[in-house]
Amino acid sequence: MHTGTTITQFIIEEQRGIEGATGDFTSLLNDIVTACKVISNRVDKGELIGVLGTAGSEHVQGETQKKLDILTNEVFLPSNEWAGHLSAMASASMLAEVHRMLTRGGISRYPIDDKMKAKGTQGKLRLLYGADPMSFIVGQAGGASSTGQERIMGSQPEYLHQRVPVILGSVDEVERVVSHHNEPSAMAV
Repeated sequence: MHTGTTITQFIIEEQRGIEGATGDFTSLLNDIVTACKVISNRVDKGELIGVLGTAGSEHVQGETQKKLDILTNEVFLPSNEWAGHLSAMASASMLAEVHRMLTRGGISRYPIDDKMKAKGTQGKLRLLYGADPMSFIVGQAGGASSTGQERIMGSQPEYLHQRVPVILGSVDEVERVVSHHNEPSAMAV
């Protein structure tokens, strides 16, 4: 039996404390929470219902499309039709991960790696469409987000589809990971 505050209760209570709030943002956040719960439920069933792995196609950016990306679009877009601009901004696979992280704890990381550097890519997720929206949600839930060098919400976009490394989670866990990124590498001796 759940005895704590649900995310929906928290969102509504926060709205009540904001003078002039219309409820539109609260409704949008609630739609996102509901969609994340549906996605989480399906992801829990994983391979049994065929939602894991690649879909055998490429998306607009020319990357291999994941079945989870398709599932997330099928659930997320209709649930947010009235605010479709935000649903288009959300990174599909991040939604399910952020939901799991917020409800179960932990950390989500998409650090920059040698493969990305070789391609000239600065990170995995697009700043404006994935990292910023997810960072906002995590921040509102009391967590933190970073690129490993700076706060994601403090990052100034240089161009529309800019990608950044992403670290999301509790304040303590994100600070711990960031401190490791800032330590001189023992292997660089």
